[in-house]
Parts: sequence; structure tokens; C-alpha cells
Amino acid sequence: MEQRHLGRTGLRVSRIGLGTLTWGRDTDEHDAADLLKTFWEAGGNLVDTADVYGDGEAEYLLGRLMDGLVPRRDLVISTKAGSVPDPDRRFDGSRGHLLAALDASLARLGTDYVDVWHVHAYDPETPMEETLQALDIAVGSGRVRYAGVSNFCGWQLAKAATWQLAVPGARTRLASTQMEYSLLQRGVEREVLPAALDLGIGLLPSSPLGRGVLTGKYRNDAAPPDSRGASEHLAPFVAPYLDDTAGRIVDAVTTAADGLAVTALQVALAWVRDRPGVAAPIVGARTAQQLTAALSVEALSLPDEICRALDDVSAPVHRYPDHDWSTL
Repeated sequence: MEQRHLGRTGLRVSRIGLGTLTWGRDTDEHDAADLLKTFWEAGGNLVDTADVYGDGEAEYLLGRLMDGLVPRRDLVISTKAGSVPDPDRRFDGSRGHLLAALDASLARLGTDYVDVWHVHAYDPETPMEETLQALDIAVGSGRVRYAGVSNFCGWQLAKAATWQLAVPGARTRLASTQMEYSLLQRGVEREVLPAALDLGIGLLPSSPLGRGVLTGKYRNDAAPPDSRGASEHLAPFVAPYLDDTAGRIVDAVTTAADGLAVTALQVALAWVRDRPGVAAPIVGARTAQQLTAALSVEALSLPDEICRALDDVSAPVHRYPDHDWSTL
């Protein structure tokens, strides 16, 4: 699998990443082992997790598999901290919480460092410089090799990155930002992606298949029994992308796939993989068979006319002041 630099750093990651959102909850150890081995054998190295996935079970499971299935040195482990199970405060970006969460992640993973550590979301109740200082401490201690943020909007990302760049050598440059990005969710193109491109931050798209909808499995109001849309706790996650607008985009993806003699999954994934600024979409496959289907996109590059057609049908509304307002 081809590799790319993560942002403006020397770290190289496979241009498709493996997500572990369902590990330890919907994905058991046997299936997780099949996924990791399939991914590794295909040349993949970027594995993404978080301390809250499966209430910590995803990290624990990944740690067990690294111990005997895949060499730690062959993987780029990305994890996140900052989400908390508190209905009154969903995110805690305090230095104390983040560093304690990192230590707990390392213990579950069974490793003394993670390659990339993300702040899971912006915490408005904590000064940003305190949150960012936790990244500097983590990198300075050797427990983290590269740092990033997740779910920061445009101004938050630009402020955080600029703060880090203000004291070169003393503060850790942001390497990446993880955001949802697909043909069904192009909101990052307004401000997040332009900021990331300007500041040399690599984008790691989550849900690049529109939470599974872009595969075409939900066409004609159908929800396969084994799909996330049919799952009691994941159906609300899929529901926002089952409207008429999404249906038109899925139809266009399917038409393109038919014309290229490939699958809708391959078309949708190739589109987001090759967008400017993207380092590696994170694919959360349920089975090794699904993952193999996603990894087959390695051989596909979409023709320019197909990309333009998909761009047009999925184009988000960009109004003042997101783009050149002189034409208004």
C-alpha cells in the first residue's frame, strides 16, 4: 500500500487507515485479529483508536493483538483522549485529565508510546494553551511521537496550530486533524481543510463512506440485518445520511461505479482518499471481507470527469464569508 507523509512531518502512514470504533463491543477478538492481520498483510500501518472506544476495550484488544499477532514496530498507532462519560461535560481538555488518560491508554495498549495522540474534541471550559501544553509534555516525555487534534472547527484548528508554531522547537507542531469527511459530509472544506493545508496539517477523514451509506447498502429504504443501520445503538448514527439529498449522491456514486466496473464503496473511498490535504481515510470495517473490499481501492484512481461529476452532485453550499465574496 502506498504511504504518505502525515502533514508536514517525517512520519509516513498508509494512505488507508484501520479504525477500531466497534472493537470490544460489536467486534470481538477473533474478528479484530482477522481485520488487523488482513490490514497488515496488505501493507497498512495506521491503526486508529481512542480511549473511549468500547469503554477502553478497543485499546485493550489492540494491545493484546500487537503482543502476538502483528509486531508493534510495523504499526503507527493513533489514539485519542478528551471525551468523558459525563452528560454535563462531554469533553475534558484539562492537562490533568489528558495526561492521566494517556497513561491509561498506554497501559491498555501494552506499549510505552503511541505514534500519534489526538485531543478528541475542543473543550471550551479549558484554556486552549493548557490543553496544548499537555501535548508538549506528552511528546517531551517520549510517550507520544506526534500530536494532533480531532473535531476542531476552522478557527479552533488555526488557533491551536498557530499557538504551537509561535515558539519553534519548544512546542509540538500539530501533525494531523481527524474529522468526518465524505461525499455526504463536506463541511470541512469550508474552513478546516483550507486551514490544514495552509498550516501543513494532515487530514485523517473518519466515516469516509458516509457511515456506510455510500456503499449503497441502504438504497430503497433497505437496512441489511447485519448493518449498522439495523443496530439498535448505531442506527441513530446512520440515520442523518438517509435523506433525499444523500440518496441522490448515492445514486451518482452507483452510476459512476457501474460505468467503471467497480463498486460504489471503491468510488466513494477513492474520491475522499485523493482529495487535497488528505493523508489517510480511516475505514471501520466490520469483517475482514469488508476490509479487503475497501483495501482493493489501492488500484483505483478516478478519472477527472468522474471526480468533477461527483464534486458537482455533492457540492456543499458555501456562502459568505467562506469563499471569495467579491463575486457576490
